[in-house]
Amino acid sequence: MNYQEQALAGATGVDLILALYDGAVRFLYRAIRAVEEEDVVERRFAVKRALDILMYLQARLRPDIGGAPAISLADFYAAMFKMTLEASFHASKEEFLGVIACIRNVREAWVVVAQDPAANRALPRELRTAEEKRSPASLVQRKTAVAAPSGRSAWSA
Repeated sequence: MNYQEQALAGATGVDLILALYDGAVRFLYRAIRAVEEEDVVERRFAVKRALDILMYLQARLRPDIGGAPAISLADFYAAMFKMTLEASFHASKEEFLGVIACIRNVREAWVVVAQDPAANRALPRELRTAEEKRSPASLVQRKTAVAAPSGRSAWSA
């Protein structure tokens, strides 16, 4: 098991989502570098990987459970998909940077969500760690001990 696999093995569902956002941003930066180097093949590869991540995130949404936030995230992922395709079509560094800024903004909202113990319970099962799947109640109790004093999340969609 390599370092990245070990880090993800102990991650919560929200941590895994953050890792996916980080991966999308990393591939978008690769696309920018490819634009600067006029490497069409590398740009297309990097864009495909970023789009794969966005599609994975969108496919895991459950509007029946997540309600309005899940619907908002679906719209966000669709917009990022479109903006990424347009940035690639125009081979535009500035457009890629705009997509990166949007993804980072929503990533920061997920950081706030990570402080809410109830957030991990609403994640799709495939984004939960083995520990969370077996014992969501013990995870909530453990995380509640380190949550903000108010116990309320500042995040809303």
